[in-house]
Amino acid sequence: MKSLRKFIQTHRSIRQHATIFSLVVVVTLFGLFLEAYMHDFNLVYITLFFVFSFAFSAGPMGVLNLGNLHVSFAKQRRFFANEKSNIVLNVNNPTDTTLWDIKLCKDKNIYAHIPYIKAKSKQNITLPFTPSKRGFFTYEGCYTESKYPLSTARLTKELDENLKGIAYPEPKGIALESLLQTQETNIGEEKEFDGLNAYDGSQKISHIHWASVAKGEVLVKHFSKETDIKDLNFIFNNIRGDTEFRLSQLCLWVLTCEKQRVSFSITLPNKIINSHKKSIDDILKILAKY
Repeated sequence: MKSLRKFIQTHRSIRQHATIFSLVVVVTLFGLFLEAYMHDFNLVYITLFFVFSFAFSAGPMGVLNLGNLHVSFAKQRRFFANEKSNIVLNVNNPTDTTLWDIKLCKDKNIYAHIPYIKAKSKQNITLPFTPSKRGFFTYEGCYTESKYPLSTARLTKELDENLKGIAYPEPKGIALESLLQTQETNIGEEKEFDGLNAYDGSQKISHIHWASVAKGEVLVKHFSKETDIKDLNFIFNNIRGDTEFRLSQLCLWVLTCEKQRVSFSITLPNKIINSHKKSIDDILKILAKY
């Protein structure tokens, strides 16, 4: 009785959609019924019985196959406006049987196809995602799909929850080192060569990589630096550009400071943010909601 109640609950959470094979089964059953009615052949009755049995049993098997699958959103990485990223989903089969032909879809598009998932196993699936703007967002429209076992029906099941997240401002603007060089300040002393970066017009001419210029691409040498400096202060109103660009510029500098482990503060029109008192994620969230 308990198993029956669970099956009914699972069945209610799954939607069934007709396929071309559904029409084939209906036409086949109708043709066999006419043949059996007109000619009264035992072989036709037996064939009709088996076709009907297979078609009828495919429904519960498909419901259990898709209904036993658990899909949830994993812990996500940071999202930034207009930057390509991925949504990570945990796909879990807690049962003692293998689940077959699972598709992860969003807005009627198939993004991942899992031929089978072994019993008591898990795996992560990523779906592409690019936030169109900063701020809070809801990632919805995800569902699982399967045509197991006979493709006589397309079964779909929506995820139990939607992902609610936040996209930080797009990190872009002038590099922090370029800003400090303009202000005749350094992030410590140059320590060692650390690769090449694109030239944005603010770096020292002596750092230009002339071999790249000969190939038609202007690159500059990048050096790692000692970070024995005082706290930096970024003033919102001193940044040229509109509000979105200022937030993007601050986001870039915050990420640079995090990477180089430099303390800083941000002076906004209505508050001052200090990295000693707030985490980087909290600071980025303030910029995202500004």
